[in-house]
Amino acid sequence: MSIRTGIIGYGTAGRVFHAPFLGADPAFDITAVVTGDHDRAAHAATDHPDAQVVTDLDALLKRAQDLDLVVVATPPARHAGQAHAALDAGLHVVVDKPLSVTAQEGRELIDHADQAGRVLSVFQNRRWDGDYLTLRHLVEEGALGTVRRFESRFEWWKPEETKAWKAGAPADQGGGILYDLGPHLIDQAVQLFGPVEDSHAELVRYRPGEGADDDAFVALRHTGGVVSHLWMSSLAPRLGARFRVLGSEAGYTTSGLDPQEASLKAGSRPTDPGFGQKPRDGWGTLGRTGSESPVATQPGDYAAFYRGLAATLQDGAPPPVDPRDSLAVIELIESLHRRFPVRHAG
Repeated sequence: MSIRTGIIGYGTAGRVFHAPFLGADPAFDITAVVTGDHDRAAHAATDHPDAQVVTDLDALLKRAQDLDLVVVATPPARHAGQAHAALDAGLHVVVDKPLSVTAQEGRELIDHADQAGRVLSVFQNRRWDGDYLTLRHLVEEGALGTVRRFESRFEWWKPEETKAWKAGAPADQGGGILYDLGPHLIDQAVQLFGPVEDSHAELVRYRPGEGADDDAFVALRHTGGVVSHLWMSSLAPRLGARFRVLGSEAGYTTSGLDPQEASLKAGSRPTDPGFGQKPRDGWGTLGRTGSESPVATQPGDYAAFYRGLAATLQDGAPPPVDPRDSLAVIELIESLHRRFPVRHAG
């Protein structure tokens, strides 16, 4: 029997990152979509003609008996409240990253799900980026020797933020580049190299007006000795390497983002031939300067999250992302904001 699913929010997260994978997986049925935006509602009706499109969460929860799962794909400040409401209605919940704005909200959600006997997971889709999967394999097989430094960048050039909530939301509402991209980059670093024992951040807002950081640098020292340097920026006119990883025997460098997001925005579907594959000229290189060799990038596979979730809901397997992992990231982001306030340079 299909897992009857409601998607809350049909902006970029709901329409690009969730609906295509739910729609392509026979284990799921997109039963309802929530959006109060007329144009998004029209897109949802076209994309999913068998789904009921409703204007608000209350309308969705009135038909909770027709659902098994909801996906919360709204701005971060709404995540905790909407997830609690879905759990109260007896539904399993996936929350798009970040799990919550504060660690306290995250702990309360996890406790609520445990008490309700419902599954709570977080869409940390960048665990299935092709370059990350490739790097993880290289680290696990010892191809770099002992890893000493992990450098990771997620940058683009967008002088004007067109999304109103991103443009003006302060950090205490989940605004800013650290809350936007930090859950990805920090999660990847911790999954690769373990817990963090010390951290530092430089958080800057260059755009004029009120709002949170649009440029961030985070340094982490992991308990195992690896140092992670993470850059996040929406104002980078020149892009750095996506990954630069230095070990005792070799280094690994790759550029450019995983192709899945761009492919989805261009209209591709997860079932299309070659989806998630990076062309050869985009592969990373492994070795030492002057003796590098290309390393084929594994295909990216965001669909793996929903395959894993289906196994959780139907067979009792562990969730594809433990929400406690995401909580640890929020605890760190909250700590960084508290210790290193945003500097306004615009």
